[in-house]
Amino acid sequence: MDVLIDDAGMDKNYRKILAQIFAYKNGVTADLMKDKGVKYKMNWGDSIISLRMIAGQYEKNHLLALKLWNKGWRETMILATMLDIPDELTEQQMGYWTKSFETGEMAEQAVANLFVYSKFAFVQALEYCCGKKPYVRYTGLLLLGRLAMVDKEAIDDMFLPCFKVIASLSKDASLGDAFYRLILRLAHRSERLRLECVRFLEDVQQFEEEFPKKLAGSLLEELKDPEFE
Repeated sequence: MDVLIDDAGMDKNYRKILAQIFAYKNGVTADLMKDKGVKYKMNWGDSIISLRMIAGQYEKNHLLALKLWNKGWRETMILATMLDIPDELTEQQMGYWTKSFETGEMAEQAVANLFVYSKFAFVQALEYCCGKKPYVRYTGLLLLGRLAMVDKEAIDDMFLPCFKVIASLSKDASLGDAFYRLILRLAHRSERLRLECVRFLEDVQQFEEEFPKKLAGSLLEELKDPEFE
């Protein structure tokens, strides 16, 4: 990772942000998250709305984002995704952060706030789908789905390679929700991609495992509905 070089202004903002996080803490929320298995090194229970409010008070700053990430708190890491500059993201940083994800929340925040705006988004999404760690693969599916939803300039051909890399992921029940959302978002982009999704899902239905068969069946029912738009 990058070596951080502090300056007085950035350090002042960093310390101010830590104080604001503490001011918005919510122990009840933190305990509920822990009870549900959502665990962090440190979780103050701040709401995403509060974190967005904090982020809105500062200009985006790559070095500040890196310093916040390295703090390791749930809140500082989420704020890092809100305050980093997409054009200054490197593939190495994206990979380092992604491999450290231990919750779905962190993957979702990184993808929605930052990764989707990176010039490396498509390449990294496909790579993550082939990753070894579950949350890396989860991030890959989320990133592809987010690109399908927000990147209006991307042509259909850019999404075609994803069908080869996500086929095996349909067998993983823990990725079922992210897989489902990705397929729907692809199908909503264009009639061509909807038909590609249908052909792909018909192939998935031929798998021996029961879960991908059911998953594909549910999606095909939606995609073949005459009212699907």
